[in-house]
Amino acid sequence: MPSLLIADDHPLFRAALRGAALEAVPDTVACEADSFQGVIDLLETRPEIDLVLLDLHMPGNHGLAGLAAIRAQFPAVAVVLVSANEDPQVIRRALDHGAAGYIPKSAGLDEMREAIRTVLACDQWLPASLRGAVERADSLPGDADLAGRLASLTPQQFRVLSLVAEGLLNKQIADRLDVQERTVKAHLSAIFEKLGVRNRTHAGVVLRELEIGDPARQVQA
Repeated sequence: MPSLLIADDHPLFRAALRGAALEAVPDTVACEADSFQGVIDLLETRPEIDLVLLDLHMPGNHGLAGLAAIRAQFPAVAVVLVSANEDPQVIRRALDHGAAGYIPKSAGLDEMREAIRTVLACDQWLPASLRGAVERADSLPGDADLAGRLASLTPQQFRVLSLVAEGLLNKQIADRLDVQERTVKAHLSAIFEKLGVRNRTHAGVVLRELEIGDPARQVQA
């Protein structure tokens, strides 16, 4: 039976996705996460997961970098991004970074069900209203190379990079991850080499290049 991970920090939207999944494929087993760290923890402990419905803007997820990390560390897992952002260029970038589909948060239950059935059948899914615009959108120069570099990071290296991007110092990162400071330094050396950067400032910039604005939060602001 299919196994699905619903990753969103809004309980009501998680419930809607769960309902759509169970209606689309009744024997689906679904679990939930409300943070990107929760996503990684579940993927590490539940190898049977087939599909992640990933909120593009959930806590700990730096836009498309989270997608790249999942695709690298768990290549057998399909990822469908879920977002209020319907910009065709953003969706084009998501597909270039390995997304199996894209569900706008404006989608109705019928579209959600269709998306889940389609991706579980190993096909790509996009809403019909956006397919033409996404096909016409150009890939950004350097995106494929950047995706490959980020994909080469281990889960722990990605965690370190995420904390660097948040502005934490080595000791703070060590405390957060419960490791030695020298371990953080070793991870940073590996990160710099894999990303082709010289220091933590440039490493943070690389990650922030994949951040995507959240229209819902912009409206609230």
